[in-house]
Amino acid sequence: MGDLEIRRTTEDDLPAVVALLADDPLGAQRESPDDLTPYRAAFARLAADPHQHLVVAVRDGRVVGTLQLTIVPGLSRRGATRSIIESVRVHADERGSGLGTRLIEWAIAESRRQGCHLVQLTSDKTREDAHRFYERLGFSASHTGFKLPL
Repeated sequence: MGDLEIRRTTEDDLPAVVALLADDPLGAQRESPDDLTPYRAAFARLAADPHQHLVVAVRDGRVVGTLQLTIVPGLSRRGATRSIIESVRVHADERGSGLGTRLIEWAIAESRRQGCHLVQLTSDKTREDAHRFYERLGFSASHTGFKLPL
C-alpha cells in the first residue's frame, strides 16, 4: 500500500467524496452522486467556515476515505469547546486496513490542537460494526440522539 495523506478536501474531490457517502445501504437512500449541484453549494459553505474541517484520505492519488470535523464553542462544561465527527467513510477496498482508525486519530489530534475538551459523534443505530469500531477507539455510547426532519 502506498503512503497515506490526510488533507483538506478540494472541490475536485467532491465526486469521490459523494461516491463514498453513497456507498452503503443508508447512503444509497440519502445521496445523489449523479447530481453534484447541492454538494458544490454545501462545499462552498463548509470551505468558508473556519470551524469546519472536511478532509479526505488519499492513497496513490485516489480518495479512499473522508470525514467532517466541526468545532463547536459552547457555554456548557465551563465554556468547553467540543468537536463533532461526522460522515466518516472508508472506501470498500480499504476497510479493515486501519484507515478508519487513522482518520479518527487525525480528528482527535486536530480537536486537541483546536483546544477542544470533548469529541463526540453519532452513528445510525443500524451501524453496529461502526459502534464496535468507535468503542474500540475509546468512545462510549453515553447519550440518546434525536432528529427532526425539516
